[in-house]
Amino acid sequence: MIQEGGQGGEQPVLRLDLALVHYPVCNKNGETIGSAVTNLDLHDIARAGRTFGIDTLYIVTPFADQQALVRDILAHWQTGHGATYNPKRKEALALVRLCHDLAELYELVQAKWRQRPTVLATSAKAQANQLDFTEARRRIFSGEPHLILFGTGWGMAPEVFAEVDALLPPIVGLGEYNHLSVRSAAAIVLDRVSGIH
Repeated sequence: MIQEGGQGGEQPVLRLDLALVHYPVCNKNGETIGSAVTNLDLHDIARAGRTFGIDTLYIVTPFADQQALVRDILAHWQTGHGATYNPKRKEALALVRLCHDLAELYELVQAKWRQRPTVLATSAKAQANQLDFTEARRRIFSGEPHLILFGTGWGMAPEVFAEVDALLPPIVGLGEYNHLSVRSAAAIVLDRVSGIH
């Protein structure tokens, strides 16, 4: 956990979780699919999460083979050779938990904090019900639990957005190209909502 600011008394502690959603997401044609888990996403988002003080990184996939892949990766870095080879990676990946679907995700997070979290979603496209980063940061540091959803593939399916409390603004660059990797987007979002500026 981190605290906002570094001086001048007590500050609220983050109660912030992330979820990397692999289903339901869209493909490039807008069809609802399930996407594959990638080793890099697990490593890099966990490392960013550990850096910025999140509590848990949930990986949401209903597919048994993808769940097995996540367990294999975690086992290597938590109890296998990787645990002694790179203890910092072990520490970061200790944040990761598997979820079968969004319903299970919401139940787990609510049970952990003993209250319903505010659920924020991310998207590469501007959406209705958008919350700017300054206000999101203020709310997150109020001490209330928050959960930020990140999509894979070509973004989360429309039904996911229908259930969230608000959306964060898209990460916008200088040109027309707008297709960041989810691990890059997660690091930028975390810096904007929980970094020490």
